[in-house]
Amino acid sequence: MNRIIYFCITLACFLCSSCNDYLNIAPKGNKIPTTLADFEALLRDQYTISRTPVENALYLLNDVYLTNAKVNTPSLSQANYMWDESADRIMLNNADEGTYYVLYGAISSCNLIIANAPTATEATDAERKEVMAYAKVIRALCYDVLVNYYADTYDKATAAEKRSVPLIASADIDAPYTQVSIQEMYDFIIQDTKEAIEMGIPAQSMTAIHPNLGAAYALLARVYLQMQNYDEALRYANLALEQNNQLFDWNAFYEEHQAAIDDPDNYDKIVTPMQYDYVENYYLRYGVQSNFDSYEYNIPVERAERFEEGDARFLSRWKLKVDNNDTYYKALESGFFNHGGLTTCEAYLIKAECQARLAQNNDYAESMNTLNSVRITRIRPDKYQPATAATLEEALSLIRRTKDNELIFSIVPFADARRFNLEGTYASTLIKTYEGKEYSLSPTSHLWTMPFPAGALNNPGNGSIEQNVSK
Repeated sequence: MNRIIYFCITLACFLCSSCNDYLNIAPKGNKIPTTLADFEALLRDQYTISRTPVENALYLLNDVYLTNAKVNTPSLSQANYMWDESADRIMLNNADEGTYYVLYGAISSCNLIIANAPTATEATDAERKEVMAYAKVIRALCYDVLVNYYADTYDKATAAEKRSVPLIASADIDAPYTQVSIQEMYDFIIQDTKEAIEMGIPAQSMTAIHPNLGAAYALLARVYLQMQNYDEALRYANLALEQNNQLFDWNAFYEEHQAAIDDPDNYDKIVTPMQYDYVENYYLRYGVQSNFDSYEYNIPVERAERFEEGDARFLSRWKLKVDNNDTYYKALESGFFNHGGLTTCEAYLIKAECQARLAQNNDYAESMNTLNSVRITRIRPDKYQPATAATLEEALSLIRRTKDNELIFSIVPFADARRFNLEGTYASTLIKTYEGKEYSLSPTSHLWTMPFPAGALNNPGNGSIEQNVSK
């Protein structure tokens, strides 16, 4: 026994004396990031940092078709899809659902880049600032999605009092954090994005999955619109459009593929134009998947009816299908879809709404001209008529129809619906019929705020999280 004790003491002394030497040796088969290229590579890991899965917001809007079999199976998606206010969504969200973990995973990578880029080797100061700027915009966008998903919508009167989501800006493992107020989170998002602009985020980014200057401006326009600051939202939408104002010609795309699209028995996939070289991109960011062969969601028949007649973008993307007990519009396209990023189309539609909100003497001509700039590239020539509006309500209704359809599968229609619901004047109740029974979703329903997953509450790390909904 004495010899064993002596051996252990000797071994401990040896290990302690050699500790510093071992810390300076990289583990075999691993690379410790030191160069700027090492850290920038984190931005190219598309599956971990470039996804924005917001499925339950899409289910709540009924923008995604849920099969009859899944409707009849209790789940979080079923509770949202069927607008079941009696369901305990906190209990149903007992798994590690994607939205929270994917976005905080992306934030973690951004924190690591922002913390280490200033001292990274093999780079100039300008190159270091560029990579940091990319990370700041991505981090700000992730927080914008999180706060509009898990917290109540922005209300200037209560934003300083209501909780939002955990704000984690440190790259240190187990760093302390706070579940900040909604106002503090919006201030952080704006600050991060403006700092990226000051750092010199380039007008032409490294790749489509790196946000450019137009993306930073477009994100600020989105955030200020959510805050109902129409002057600032308009200013940044215009700045974004000065960087890029191109719109894709969906009429030409439809005509190119019309024979296959019009064939009622042909559901062969068409490669989507909404990927890396899409002319509308400021920043390409995926939704749920990042695989090339990923398909878009199928949509319900009632959702399809909300598209404008003759919408070439709709005609090119979905086709009616009857499959046993399910009838829906089946997705026709495959590829890399920019469902979570920032585009010129969104900037146009933010601009149109701000012009309508700020119009003098009920003159909505400028707002409608901006809206029509988008519509004329989408609506078939035999169906197209310039949109006009005599009242603010008419203008907002026309803009919102186009925006909800253009940005389907992104967080934007969900965030916009919450914003209009809060405003009250233009709030709307969602209505649908399922198996002969009518269902409705009130603009004041608690379902408009998503519950944190159980894993986040049970394992909060060096902080604490309080649930933002009762169920």
